[in-house]
Amino acid sequence: MAKFIFVTGGVVSSLGKGIATASIGLLLKSRGFKVTIQKLDPYINVDPGTMNPFQHGEVFVTEDGAETDLDLGHYERFLNENLSQENNLTAGQVYLSVINKERQGVFLGGTIQVVPHITGEIKERIRRLAQGDVDCVIVEVGGTVGDIEGLPFLEAARQMALEEGKGNCLFIHLTLVPFIKTVEEFKTKPTQHSVKELREIGIQPDVIIYRTERALSPDIKEKIALFCNVDKKAVIEGIDTPNIYRIPLIFHQENLDWLICQYLALKGKEPDLTSWQEFVERLDNPKEEIEIAFCGKYLDVKDAYKSVIEALHHARAQVSTKLNIRWIDAEDLEEPGAEKILAGINGLLVPGGFGRRGMKGKMVAIRYVRENKIPYLGLCVGLQCAVIEFAQNVCGLTGANSTEFDEVTPYPVIYQMEEHTEAKGMGGTLRRGAYPAILKENSLAQKVYGVKKIYERHRHRYEVNPNFLPLLEKYGLLASGLSPDGRLVEVIELKDHPFFIATQFHPEFKSRPLSPHPLFVSFLQKALEYKHQK
Repeated sequence: MAKFIFVTGGVVSSLGKGIATASIGLLLKSRGFKVTIQKLDPYINVDPGTMNPFQHGEVFVTEDGAETDLDLGHYERFLNENLSQENNLTAGQVYLSVINKERQGVFLGGTIQVVPHITGEIKERIRRLAQGDVDCVIVEVGGTVGDIEGLPFLEAARQMALEEGKGNCLFIHLTLVPFIKTVEEFKTKPTQHSVKELREIGIQPDVIIYRTERALSPDIKEKIALFCNVDKKAVIEGIDTPNIYRIPLIFHQENLDWLICQYLALKGKEPDLTSWQEFVERLDNPKEEIEIAFCGKYLDVKDAYKSVIEALHHARAQVSTKLNIRWIDAEDLEEPGAEKILAGINGLLVPGGFGRRGMKGKMVAIRYVRENKIPYLGLCVGLQCAVIEFAQNVCGLTGANSTEFDEVTPYPVIYQMEEHTEAKGMGGTLRRGAYPAILKENSLAQKVYGVKKIYERHRHRYEVNPNFLPLLEKYGLLASGLSPDGRLVEVIELKDHPFFIATQFHPEFKSRPLSPHPLFVSFLQKALEYKHQK
């Protein structure tokens, strides 16, 4: 019988519930338990796929093509497991499902209500994950306690605790204990009020994890325990750290995993965190230092590139280097003086993005590293911009472009393949999820991967136009990775460049702390070599 852990948040948003939830999952898995994690998102959108990155950050894509919350990226990275659509549930999905059932007559003419119909749907979706050999389902309730949108999810959690019985559900509440500098004091009142609001809903937290910028004294922890009605040993410190991968180790030092096992009567082995500890130490103690230009268009919200940033960290731990990221707004490169902005970099990374804004600037950056033999890694639109730049400036196709950016371009080197829009996994006009690719023999791509066939995750609607491949290859741009039928370009590279490679897919989604993605590792290794050669 699976156990359920519900993780809620209070006081303010962005406290790190996703990292805390993923860390708990890692600790329980290291004790030998089969763990899965689910994110409950209170927004009415069916999924975050259509949401502006400035509002929501990255859209994380799973193997099965689901567009999900970025926290699923944390779950996959910490658990080192692939998740699916079932692991992300939104209010939009819940209401859509209930309304569809009502239209089909499933409820036999009954009046549809939040309780029991909406809460019943939520509980059913949570319990789906508890099937098979799963020992523990960890459920992160998105938003902050007090948000009106989150009430049905919290009510469903309350009901589940009653239905599953004592010892089968655990509630962990993450709060903030701010330090007021003017009086040099920590204040527990926000935590007290947050727990009070949770208790009014009918949920008594069993464990409180408090975020703090510095360690609290024992008497303050005792105060939190007393006023929030929890055991002293169940007040867990979540001290700020610049390295998110240290958080599981901090929680373990606070005996959180042991405490969870005691509450839920889980009998597992002692955790072996040696490999994780070594990874964390490599991150914190690099031997080298390089500077990578990151040319994007959503730089005001770095979470829009969360998986890319984390993939870089995974790789730098293996290469043992400190990574200085030079954040470059693509639009800034469309003005005079672009070379000054790019001067001194050891490598360039251009991530994905939709729409024409900033694309000219990305092409300026790509041309700079192409001509100066600086290592380049392009992801999704980073491949498309590289093809357009090469077609314009090397092949002499003046006006070459993507039909996404210029519908009447005379040379549509990037275009939308209409006949593929209804293919499995497309999601309308998007090609999403994991697809196979065949790498050409002796290509850079094959040397990096070490295999001939790969599976990578996609999220895009435009492709390289195969009609232009003969010309592009004549001038030195190689399509080194193709779909099994040879129609879709998955990887490109330059023949006369030390490291210039771009992918139509998103390799960042499959990078893990203990198994960094080979493209990112090779990119940083070449950037380090370039620095030493200068």
